[in-house]
Amino acid sequence: MTTPQDLLFVALDVPGDRPVEQGDLSLALAAAELLDLLAAQVVSLRDDRIVPVSGHLTGDPMLDKAAASLVRAEPYESAEDWLWRRGDGLSAAYRDELEHMEPSGSGLRQLFRRADRSVDHIDSDARRHAADRWARHEPLLVALAAALGIEEPEHEDAAGHAEDDRVSVVLAALGDALTELEGVRQRRRIEDDAFDNVWRAP
Repeated sequence: MTTPQDLLFVALDVPGDRPVEQGDLSLALAAAELLDLLAAQVVSLRDDRIVPVSGHLTGDPMLDKAAASLVRAEPYESAEDWLWRRGDGLSAAYRDELEHMEPSGSGLRQLFRRADRSVDHIDSDARRHAADRWARHEPLLVALAAALGIEEPEHEDAAGHAEDDRVSVVLAALGDALTELEGVRQRRRIEDDAFDNVWRAP
């Protein structure tokens, strides 16, 4: 069980005012991967640059793929550049990986493809692990979910992630990337509205 897997389940399971955009989720999953790679000491941060420090495997297929794709030459890659590159289509990749790993009767395929969120009857070890971590107000998971607009009740331990400068760097890069992506969406909406108005004009 990894932070990206847990974040995916939280995004699916925790009620919110609006569904999480897949592009936003992909960026957040890439951030969660980077945090797990930092915790496993596969990488370190030099300012905001991701520096590979170990070639050992984590034991998780997706994290190992992430590690294998690291830029290993100076000046290395910034955290935000990593989010954009690694995050491309990452939410779909995690869905596919979890469907493949979980037993066929766990119901994950239905969970991922249902339009509504009435999925309480679907059970799996991975889903239970994510729910337990969320219930414990695990700071990293709470912070990543908050970046996606998933609200979590106030808890005295919720600010614990700020004590680690590396975590702050990754979360700041995620916030910047999410803001940039929303800006792209807004520009597209404005352009689409302008195009529609041209065709509606008498």
